[in-house]
Amino acid sequence: MLLWIQANIASIIITAVLLIIIALIVRRLVLDKKAGRHICGGSCSSCGGSCSGCPMHDQCHASRGTGAR
Repeated sequence: MLLWIQANIASIIITAVLLIIIALIVRRLVLDKKAGRHICGGSCSSCGGSCSGCPMHDQCHASRGTGAR
């Protein structure tokens, strides 16, 4: 077992770092969602509500009562 770990230490470290990065990204998305921040990154106040073709329309305009939420 120890030989296998020594032979694959680089892969193990890279995998661990990637898993940590993914966990931090997911955590950030969850915290942003709970805080009411939009994930689209756009400024919904500047669109004027005329973005019905936008895939994030229901997320941005939910607070105005025009979204699906």
